[in-house]
Amino acid sequence: MEIEPYQYKAGQVCTRCIMDDTVKGISFDKNGVCTFCHIHDELEASFPMNDETPKKLQELVNKIKKDGKNKKYDCVLGVSGGRDSTYTLVEAVRLGLRPLAVHFDNGWNSDLAVQNIKNVCKKLNVDLYTHVADWEEYKDLQRAFLASSTPDAEVPTDWVIFSVLFREAAREGVKYIIHGHSFRTEGTTPLTWTYMDGKYVNYIHKKFGKLKIKTFPVMSMFDYLYYTFIRRIRQIRMLYYLPYNEEEILEKLTKEVGWQSYGGKHHESKYTGFFQSFILTRKFNIDKRKLHYSALLRNGQMTREEALAKVQKDPYDGGKATLDYCLKKLDYTHDEFEAIMNEKPKLFLDYKSYYSLVRKMEKPILWGTKAGIIPDTVYRKFFKFDI
Repeated sequence: MEIEPYQYKAGQVCTRCIMDDTVKGISFDKNGVCTFCHIHDELEASFPMNDETPKKLQELVNKIKKDGKNKKYDCVLGVSGGRDSTYTLVEAVRLGLRPLAVHFDNGWNSDLAVQNIKNVCKKLNVDLYTHVADWEEYKDLQRAFLASSTPDAEVPTDWVIFSVLFREAAREGVKYIIHGHSFRTEGTTPLTWTYMDGKYVNYIHKKFGKLKIKTFPVMSMFDYLYYTFIRRIRQIRMLYYLPYNEEEILEKLTKEVGWQSYGGKHHESKYTGFFQSFILTRKFNIDKRKLHYSALLRNGQMTREEALAKVQKDPYDGGKATLDYCLKKLDYTHDEFEAIMNEKPKLFLDYKSYYSLVRKMEKPILWGTKAGIIPDTVYRKFFKFDI
């Protein structure tokens, strides 16, 4: 299989960031500013960085501590070995929280990511729970999503991570899950780029997979409602309350916990790096660097000219060696993989999911968002796009 050269494709580009009309569901106002910039501004209004922000964060920390009193841990925190989750763990401990670090090993960890996790947990004296998936089972699920021809082939990892976090929080009697996501550096991902729910994951696996899943959880809608409304487990995005300059954080983590860079955004997983830089860009014309660079641009950490120049360069630098490694690990021949790449792209809308049900629940979801029960970005992701 030949590695075709990358071609940057875009029509209308936002006048403020670099999100463009290749995103299904995007819209532009009369000034040419896109949906994602408006979502960013709404989030900034809800989570402003001002003199009151440290007080709000401390109130949140005090609440977590109070609810976790007399328990071994007061929160669980997902770690991947990446910069964002590492920084979140460092800050959680600095604020006096007692997190259980939780990692999902799907068989694709880079050596640096594994070492980063070990280093930071040892340095901070934090317990680590690692859930290891059976490789054959997990490979079967990944192959099923690749066969579905949707841009959601990273969804199995994301959804299983959520599933593991909720399960461990419930097992430990913990009411809080802390995530390392920041809209200021990562933006808001379009549903047409990444969609996930338990029904969708199970349907794709049933349709295209061959094995039964026994060694890792896939959270259902019932499970999610149980964890959220019965066990009252809340999801907290701590980085919403913290200033985040990427260069400064890199220096801080390198100096304080010996963190080492593994390359591109989310490339702590070898599969994620390959999927985002090669498959997404060449088959679906989806480049997730646009999310990252646009977020940095809105926060003054990158200029629009710099972002546009960077995004026009090929994100894939693994050559034939990385391609061969990934195909061998997934048990694909080059011809089989080429057939997958040539298959007509589809969306989650072509398969069964909870999407139509969620769309009918706008008012309850808005209420849950205002009450702090449902993450703030859920409402915006589901009801700000006309797809």
